[in-house]
Amino acid sequence: MLLLRCPLLLLLLLPLSSRPQKLPTRDEELFQMQIRDKAFFHDSSVIPDGAEISSYLFRDTPKRYFFVVEEDNTPLAVTVTPCDAPLEWKLSVQELPEEASGEGSGEPEPLEQQKQQITNEEGTELFSYKGNDVEYFVSSSSPSGLYQLDVLSTEKDTHFKAYATTTPESDQPYPELPYDPRIDVTSLGRTTVTLAWKPSPTASLLKQPIQYCIVISKEHNFKSLCAVEAKLSSDDAFMMAPKPGLDFSPFDFAHFGFPSDNNSGKERGFLKSSSKFGRQTSSKPRADLHKVCIGNKNIFTVSDLKPDTQYYFDMFAVNTNTNMSTAYIGTFARTKEEAKQKTVELKDGKVTDVFIKRKGVKFLRFAPVSSHQKVTFSIHSCLDAVQIQVRRDGKLLLSQNVEGVRQFQLRGKAKAKYLIRLKGSKKGASMLKILATTRPNKQSFPSLPEDTRIKAFDKLRTCSSVTVAWLGTQERNKFCIYKREVDDNYNEEQKKREQNQCLGPDTRKKSEKVLCKYFHSQNIQKAVTTETIRGLQPGKSYLLDVYVIGHGGHSVKYQSKLVKTRKFC
Repeated sequence: MLLLRCPLLLLLLLPLSSRPQKLPTRDEELFQMQIRDKAFFHDSSVIPDGAEISSYLFRDTPKRYFFVVEEDNTPLAVTVTPCDAPLEWKLSVQELPEEASGEGSGEPEPLEQQKQQITNEEGTELFSYKGNDVEYFVSSSSPSGLYQLDVLSTEKDTHFKAYATTTPESDQPYPELPYDPRIDVTSLGRTTVTLAWKPSPTASLLKQPIQYCIVISKEHNFKSLCAVEAKLSSDDAFMMAPKPGLDFSPFDFAHFGFPSDNNSGKERGFLKSSSKFGRQTSSKPRADLHKVCIGNKNIFTVSDLKPDTQYYFDMFAVNTNTNMSTAYIGTFARTKEEAKQKTVELKDGKVTDVFIKRKGVKFLRFAPVSSHQKVTFSIHSCLDAVQIQVRRDGKLLLSQNVEGVRQFQLRGKAKAKYLIRLKGSKKGASMLKILATTRPNKQSFPSLPEDTRIKAFDKLRTCSSVTVAWLGTQERNKFCIYKREVDDNYNEEQKKREQNQCLGPDTRKKSEKVLCKYFHSQNIQKAVTTETIRGLQPGKSYLLDVYVIGHGGHSVKYQSKLVKTRKFC
């Protein structure tokens, strides 16, 4: 069976035989030649026997396709796959003219006259369908004749695919579904869903190369992989309408099937397999739709989902030889809710220690017992920056990132309740101290300068001493300096791990203490103090720490400083 391209196909086939003109049937040698020539059916109204075509429809503009069945009692299968819009299509047949259906004698009719003769009549309607399902016409015994496939889209411009064959038993281009084609949800979590399905008999029994492609959507299930590809490519050149009268080449599978090998596996963040797969391919990422092809495994875990969210899952078996696919019965599932976190109650004027996991969230509540004009939140982030949000009776009052020590003063309200949301760092776990109070003079944390580095003076370095300086504030505070000998290979990474600013002098050995002193300056420009640390060993490395201790007894550590004495003096 061969679909006609009138009159170009007849012109191409005319030199192949000296017999009278005859509408062609399937010839394997000729068919393979046509398959190799990708431009052969471009802008064609012919459906080649045993090959799937991809075409484009303008809204309310019908298209007609042809193919010929030469002999009576011939098996016939026709499949039409809508991509992104419902279609109306019908299949009809009319008798072939005598000159086209027999050997004939004498001179053939002119091609234009023959085309006119076989296409003027509508023929006998065999089947019709309206909708967006993948629909089939199958007959074990079809009459000879010229078959016409009329396709129409009344909703919008759209793509579709069509396939016709006279050898459906031997071709089998579409993967066969198992007796139970459902997708099972075997495990459900807050951010993961594990899916399992039965393998296609095309792979397990016929040993043909099959891979499975999973589609995850927040909107709905899909009835064909063509519909998925159309949705994924809706912003690409793939969906640009061709010029009137032109179709896409049915053999340009790079545009209508899966990405080529050199693009496979580049985007895998959304999905993680529950076992080690071979090649994986995924499509252009979208916020609401994802596709991944996972090889021939029949279990997969979808990860990085959002809690308490409904997702739709579809599975497609794809014959990698033909690039044609069959859809399993899709399913849907809602991920579990986030575990409700316990809200920590803050007491007025009392410091509370808080630990937050990496990228974790903690909630705190502050409900003053008395009326108040202002409320003060003091926060000391011990490690990396954390994000704080404060809501009063549901209204957002504050949202900022906090590093080091920060203080926020908000306007109060009678009988108000405050909800504090703390979000941890992406780098690692977070530790912090927080104090909430309605008493404005209650200051548990000492004030800090903007720059908390310790400066060492290289020219004042000796074999037994180093001289350092640090900044203070206008507030009178107590400063304590500590030293600790470290190995010569002590590096910045080790120093970073010890930068917990919430660890106070009480965690240090008494032998490491150098001195403590009070210091402040009303002139902020002159709030600088220096100190010489003596009694050190020549050529040794030391880690220096300065702690500032507030009136409430809470301390904050400056950034550690690594120094080394001179080896020779």
